[in-house]
Amino acid sequence: MRTIAPTEASTETVVNRSRFICTLYRVASDAEARARISAHRKANWDATHNCTAYVVDDGQSARSNDDGEPAGTAGVPMLEVLRGRDLTDVLAVVTRHFGGVKLGAGGLVRAYGAAVAAALDAVGTVELARWQRLTVRVDYGLAGSLEGLLRLREDVRLVGVDFGAEVAFDLACSDVELLVDWLASQSAGAAEVEPAGTLRVEL
Repeated sequence: MRTIAPTEASTETVVNRSRFICTLYRVASDAEARARISAHRKANWDATHNCTAYVVDDGQSARSNDDGEPAGTAGVPMLEVLRGRDLTDVLAVVTRHFGGVKLGAGGLVRAYGAAVAAALDAVGTVELARWQRLTVRVDYGLAGSLEGLLRLREDVRLVGVDFGAEVAFDLACSDVELLVDWLASQSAGAAEVEPAGTLRVEL
């Protein structure tokens, strides 16, 4: 799966004098997508249409809306572009300002799909992966040097550090077995490692 590189971006295309402004938002849930749509429509209340499509939850949840355009001519082709590029956590809103020339159903399908494709081409995407998440506990004598080494590893994402009776590193890694062996060698077997689910990371 992939997602957009910036958290928000916008591009404009013109078809037969109609302006199609595609705004892309990076969203983490259905609720966030709906909130973004509501805010966007309020900010662009004077537009002819604000058509939407989004994909979240690793591609498992997707929605589209034609916002008054003929059924299937706006939201669906927008969603097809997002799905065709294997994207998730992306909301596309295409704001149309009518230019006086009707495009017909086929013209609308092409225009809305092309608007989203052009925006994605302009902003770029990043690859996502789901890594194993771990809690690693060490004493304070080892923590400083170990943290520095962990931050240097490309196969590790350090999420956080908790300083309690001992130091607990919250991290994700691409290869658990490899990292556990490395931690054992760095700590002379003193590091305690516990599984903590999974975490989606950008590559």
